[in-house]
Amino acid sequence: MTNEIKALAERVDTLETRLAYQDDTIETLNQTITAQWKQIDILTRQLGQLGERLQEAEANAPGPANERPPHY
Repeated sequence: MTNEIKALAERVDTLETRLAYQDDTIETLNQTITAQWKQIDILTRQLGQLGERLQEAEANAPGPANERPPHY
């Protein structure tokens, strides 16, 4: 009977160790995903700003805008 209890105790210890590593891994992944979403938000805002600047530059550019070249 004591061998069975030792075996069960070892299994519980193994499971507790795996759980601790999994918790650490999940927390690390969560931090990574949070940082990536922050970066994505920053890049999305920058892309929007660049799009607006491009539209302004095209609107203020001298000459005809978006016309086909004469060889078409």
